[in-house]
Amino acid sequence: MRMSEGVEWGLHCCVMLHWLEDQWPAPTARLAAQFELPPEYLKKRLQTLVRAGILESIPGAQGGYQLARPPDRITLMDVVAAMDGREDAFRCTEIRQRGAGVEANPAELKRPCGISTAMRRAELAWRRELAATTLADVIAETPAPARRRALAFYERLGR
Repeated sequence: MRMSEGVEWGLHCCVMLHWLEDQWPAPTARLAAQFELPPEYLKKRLQTLVRAGILESIPGAQGGYQLARPPDRITLMDVVAAMDGREDAFRCTEIRQRGAGVEANPAELKRPCGISTAMRRAELAWRRELAATTLADVIAETPAPARRRALAFYERLGR
């Protein structure tokens, strides 16, 4: 599966926002600088997360972003679906019914083919894993030195 870079950006920003919860809201410019990302593009990605109810946007000169709910209530699937949509990665177009398949017995084509079945099973496993993993799980697995480095860098950026 190939996901957009917005998924990675969104997840990293969500982790950072959790770490900054006592300093909310976090301005887009500082989040962008934290990861050396283009601010306008990041703003669009963060607004996508706002529309999905993952982040809250606080307007004004002292505004920015904060998590809309606790990290244990945000799954990786929530972020992936917000950024990349909920469409299936594999789309069966029934090419088996073309060419030589035109002559197939209709009874053979009533059930999905083995390829379609296997791809759907794999996608379901992928989606289940993402839905079972929360932002809190990811945060818990992040080494403490990485958190300290990120927060120190963020502080050096100033407001």
